[in-house]
Amino acid sequence: MFEQTFKNIDDVLWKEAGCATELDYTEQTSWMLFLKYLDDLERERAMEAELRGKSYDFIIDEDYRWSSWAAPKKADGSFDHDNALTGADLILFVNTELFPYLQGFRERASGPDTIEYKIGEIFSEIRSKFQSGYSLRDALELIDSLSFRSQKEKHELSHLYEAKIRNMGNAGRNGGEYYTPRPLIRAMIRVTRPRIGERIYDAAAGSAGFLCEAHDYLRYGPDGPEGNNPPKLSTKDLETLQARTFYAKEKKSLPYVIGIMNMILHGIETPNIQHTNSLTENLSDIQEKDRFDVILANPPFGGKERKEIQQNFDIKTGETAFLFLQHFIKYLKAGGRAAIVIKNTFLSNSDNASRALRKELLENCNLHTILDCPGGTFLGAGVKTVVLFFEKGAPTQNIWYYHLDPGRSLGKTNPLNDNDLKEFVELQASFADSDESWTVNIEDIDQETWNLSVKNPSKVEEDPLRDPEVIINEIETLDTESEEILEGIRGML
Repeated sequence: MFEQTFKNIDDVLWKEAGCATELDYTEQTSWMLFLKYLDDLERERAMEAELRGKSYDFIIDEDYRWSSWAAPKKADGSFDHDNALTGADLILFVNTELFPYLQGFRERASGPDTIEYKIGEIFSEIRSKFQSGYSLRDALELIDSLSFRSQKEKHELSHLYEAKIRNMGNAGRNGGEYYTPRPLIRAMIRVTRPRIGERIYDAAAGSAGFLCEAHDYLRYGPDGPEGNNPPKLSTKDLETLQARTFYAKEKKSLPYVIGIMNMILHGIETPNIQHTNSLTENLSDIQEKDRFDVILANPPFGGKERKEIQQNFDIKTGETAFLFLQHFIKYLKAGGRAAIVIKNTFLSNSDNASRALRKELLENCNLHTILDCPGGTFLGAGVKTVVLFFEKGAPTQNIWYYHLDPGRSLGKTNPLNDNDLKEFVELQASFADSDESWTVNIEDIDQETWNLSVKNPSKVEEDPLRDPEVIINEIETLDTESEEILEGIRGML
């Protein structure tokens, strides 16, 4: 229904001098989609209020509503070209009037969980990159042809938007930062089995793929919107899904905006995404009310955090992913479940921080499952990954490993699919052994190194050459440790 419209929008953006990459295309599509969605939502609420004999207070003042400046209509509903801004006038209005007005909502909003605050936050973080008012006019008219009114329309738009996010993730070497393969997310959700009434959290939300897929799992069942047997949900259940289920934080501006739009298209009207760096929080300040039942995440790895941020953590390390893992353990309720993507070098790194973090995880959580993902799972990421599944509140006794082997090389034209993970989900339910799965008792793990390396006992393998990524990672870690020791010595002189 809308696929050709999305292609036409991309064609307009491709010709626009201010837009050079897939990231730009997605960003510019997002702010226009958001304003169109907001206008449709407000008009729907106004009609509902009118049917009840009540008045509706619009969030957006009339001059700044989509239907006033982006897509004015005549009385018969046709497009009013005579009153539609275009060319230099349109660029001037958007840059000097519309965006400043929308940015002001952040200060005027009653709180961060309101749609008003989200409006202000979004438009404080992005800018229109259109230089030609004629290109912008073409894009606006195409966006106006999209509709958010029916569930079917929203579902199709969510699919098309996901495709844009996937293309954006494939566009550069930081692809994994923007796009976690949806089949992997769905498998993680099926193993953790969230329930309505539980609070679900991602502190490194990116494009909010985990929360969107978790919403579809709870709203429509394990087979998603295309499934034949959706669960029967009460009005209270649906209201719980909307307002008290999904929570997220995202540091970077572009993923924050995209995450909000993605959640909206999946049916969550006011997403609980905070624009903040989760790692700046002091973990000692966390109270029980702040904790969550389920945590699903693919935190960024390879980044380096400053010394002052490391002070918020018991185990000091510059590796971003290791700090996030500590954050997730602290934020999980007793009895809560987590599924976290992390690079596979975490399992065997010999530096002090890695050993201490593995010990902490094994002693305070039941690390019951490790999924070993093949190379190419994350396009452009350049590292191999594993998924850690654990429950908080009891120490680990046994770890069930599964080596995922799709039987082919994964890549842009041959990505991971749901069928690749079907056996993993089925076997994991009973921790069954197979050619690709096995169980390790905690007593068989070295109590000094806490090495959790993936070694399939049913397959005799030649001792492989060490992965260059492992070697580089250890060199960087040892360099960092040496620098910290030298700084300590200097402080004593």
